[in-house]
Amino acid sequence: MDTINKFKKYSILFIAFIGLAVGQSCTDKFEEINTSPVGVTDDQANADYALIASFLAQAQRDIIPEDVGEYQLANNLCSDAYGGYFGAQAPFVGNANNLTYSLVQGWYQAIWVQRYIKAMNPVYRVIELTKEDQNLQDIYAFSLVLKVAAMHRTSDKVGPIIYSKYNVINDDGGISYDSQEQAYTLFFEDLNKAIDILKTIQNNEDSPAMQKADLAYTSKRYSHWLKFANTLRLRLALRIAYVNPTLAKTEGEKALDPVNGGLLENVVDNCYITLSVDHPLNIITSSWSDTRLGAPFESILRGYNDPRLPKLFLTATDPAVAGQYKGIRSGINIDAKSRYDNYSKLQPQAMKMQLMVAPESWFLKAEAALRGWSNAGDAKTNYETGIDRSFEMYNLTAQASAYKNDATSMAMPYVDPKAVKSGENDVAASSPYLSKITIKWDDAATSATKLERIITQKWIAIFPDGDEAWAEYRRTGYPILFPVVVNYSGGTIPTIPGVRRMPYPQREYNSNSAAVAEAVEMLGGQDNGGTRLWWDVADKTF
Repeated sequence: MDTINKFKKYSILFIAFIGLAVGQSCTDKFEEINTSPVGVTDDQANADYALIASFLAQAQRDIIPEDVGEYQLANNLCSDAYGGYFGAQAPFVGNANNLTYSLVQGWYQAIWVQRYIKAMNPVYRVIELTKEDQNLQDIYAFSLVLKVAAMHRTSDKVGPIIYSKYNVINDDGGISYDSQEQAYTLFFEDLNKAIDILKTIQNNEDSPAMQKADLAYTSKRYSHWLKFANTLRLRLALRIAYVNPTLAKTEGEKALDPVNGGLLENVVDNCYITLSVDHPLNIITSSWSDTRLGAPFESILRGYNDPRLPKLFLTATDPAVAGQYKGIRSGINIDAKSRYDNYSKLQPQAMKMQLMVAPESWFLKAEAALRGWSNAGDAKTNYETGIDRSFEMYNLTAQASAYKNDATSMAMPYVDPKAVKSGENDVAASSPYLSKITIKWDDAATSATKLERIITQKWIAIFPDGDEAWAEYRRTGYPILFPVVVNYSGGTIPTIPGVRRMPYPQREYNSNSAAVAEAVEMLGGQDNGGTRLWWDVADKTF
C-alpha cells in the first residue's frame, strides 16, 4: 500500500515535462493530467487499487485512442487511409489535407501530444512506483508492455521520440529524444524485462490489482499478456529486418523460443481493449459520415471474392454503384462530401479496440520462416493457419479451405464512375490494380512473391489496425496500394512510394526547440512527410 500512497507525491513531477512536451496551450490540463481520471480518494485507492487501475485504464484506451476526435486526426486521416483501409469522402481544408499530402499541422499534432498525455504519462507513473515493489511486479511488467505497445506506434509514425529521457529535464529546460534505432533497442529491453517477470508468474492466479487493471482479458491474464508481449517483440523484430537483420533475428528468435511463453495462437488470445465509449469508427462512419471503405481494400477483397468483406462493410446505396462494395481512392479530387457519401460504410464495431489478433502472429511466423529464423516452423503452414484463424474470427471456418486453394483470383481494377478529373493531368480515380498476387501458397515462388502473399493476407487479417497496415506497407512495399492522384506537398513527398512519416508538431518546436532540432538530425532528413524512418529502407531486396 505504500506504493499507492506515493502517487500524490509523484504527481507534481509530471507538470514540468507536460509543459515542455505539449506546449503552453495545454497548461490548463495540468490539474486533469495529474489527478486520478476517476476522481478516487487515497483511501479508496489504498483499499482496492482503484488509482493504479485508473491510470492503466487510461493508458490502454489510448494506445489506439478511444476519443473520436483524437482517433480521426491521429489514425483515420493518417494511418487508416495511408494503409489503404479507408477513404474520406469530405474535401477537408479545400481538399488540401493529409490525404492529398498537404499535411495539416493541427491534425498530425494529435499523434504526438495525446500519446504523452494519455498513454506515456500514466504508464510512467505506475512504472516508477512499482518497479521496486515486490508485491506489484505483475503490474510493473504489465505497464512495461503497455508502454512499448503505445510508444512504438508513435515512433513508427514520426521517428525519434522522447522515451528513455522522459521526465528528465535538461539544463536548458528541454527533454532529449532517442533516435528511432535507440528507441527500438529500448523497446526490446523493456519487453525482455516484462517477459522475464511474466514467465515466472504465467500460471499464477491473477492478483486483485491485475484483475482491476487489465481491460482485455478476464482470466489467465499473465499468460495472455506474456503471449502478447512475445508477439509484439516478433512484430518489432521483423520491423527492423531490413535495416538491422542481426538484431532482428536475435530478438525474433527470443520471441519464437517456446521457453519464453509462446505467441498469440488462437482466437481466444486476441487482445481487445474494452472501451468506455462507442468505438470511434462508428461515430466517424455514421454520426459524422466522414469515412468510407478504401479503394485498395475494395479491389483486393472483391477480386479475391473474400467472404470477410460483407462482415466488415455494407454495400453502397449510391445509385451509380448500388449493391456493390464500393470504396474511395485517397488522394483524389473531391468537390463535395455528397459525391461519395453513399459509398460503402463500415459495419458497426463493438465497444472494444483491437490491439493485436492471433492471425498476425501466424503471418509474422510465416515471414520469420522465410528468413530462416529458429523455431519459426514452416512458412506455408503458418500462412495457411493465419488465414484459418482470421476466418474463424468471422465464423467463416467452413469457407477457409476453398479460399486458401484459390490460385486464380487477383485484385480487381478500381472503377469510380463518379470521379472528378484531376485538372491539368486529366487523370481520374479509376485505375488498374498493380499486383497479380493470388491467394494459394506456392512453394516454387520467389521469396519476394511469398512475402507479398504473407503481407497481403496479414493486411486483411489485422483490419482495422491502420497503424500496422501503414507501417508494414512502408517496410515491405506490400500490399501494393494506389498512389495519390493529387499531390499538394510541393515536392516534399513523392507520389510514389508516398508519404513516409508525420512531422513534429509546432508546439514541440516552440517549447522544446533544441531537442527537436537534434531529433531532426537523428532523422537524417527534413522534418516532412517525405523523409524515411530508420527502418524504412529504400532497398527492400529480400
